[in-house]
Amino acid sequence: MKTFIKITFALLLIVVTAGLWLWFGYSYSNPHNYKTIGDIPTPMGYERIKNDDAAFADYLRSLPLKARGSQVQLYTGGKAHLQFLNYAVIDLPLLSNAEQCADVCMRLRAEYLYNSGRYGDIHFMDVNGNTMNYAGDNSRKAFESYLKKVYGLASTFSLSRELPRRKLKDMQVGDVFVYAARPGHKYGHAVMVVDVAQNSDGKKVFLLAEGNTPARDMHVLSNWQNPFRSPWFTLDEDAEWMMLSPFHYNADELHHWE
Repeated sequence: MKTFIKITFALLLIVVTAGLWLWFGYSYSNPHNYKTIGDIPTPMGYERIKNDDAAFADYLRSLPLKARGSQVQLYTGGKAHLQFLNYAVIDLPLLSNAEQCADVCMRLRAEYLYNSGRYGDIHFMDVNGNTMNYAGDNSRKAFESYLKKVYGLASTFSLSRELPRRKLKDMQVGDVFVYAARPGHKYGHAVMVVDVAQNSDGKKVFLLAEGNTPARDMHVLSNWQNPFRSPWFTLDEDAEWMMLSPFHYNADELHHWE
């Protein structure tokens, strides 16, 4: 009888804790009012890794966050559903109603290159396998016009085909989890790794950012499976698949930019 009471109490505590976390997460994004992604503290014992592309990692970690309590807004107006998946809203206005999941990943990569003056390195593949090069300079108008064109011609399918794969154990800041929409797999999705930290045992944790359909504010994802470690996700290098946000990805669906 005592064992039954203990188990019942433990289950009740879990339910109440989860309920409070969902309510809190829904009502209060960025609860500690961090200014940038890089301000989000790592779990105890972890330190941010040094990236092969240190400048790209620095750019993503410097992305500004909207103030505490900000909610994910749709491009067309109104609030997005499932606000509890939002840990913090990234303060980077959308360019069009076509800026969805794969587009957000391309946008962040393009913004980094544009802000670095590397205009000739800005290029993406369309769904037919053609390369779309940015032919402009530091004109913001030309840059945004180019991205809007890319959004209409690229997708999760083209992104997964364009980017080389990376093994989970080698994950770096800026990598992209992407599974492609294709026949028999109608909807695809993509999320970007915007930070990675590691402990002395080599175990990694990571942060994810996403956009979605319909177009909405890009945001840092909550880890709803582990609210006590949220927003950090723990990397299982031997996993065959992972549940990230409401979507799951196979181990071979981690990609990187060249």
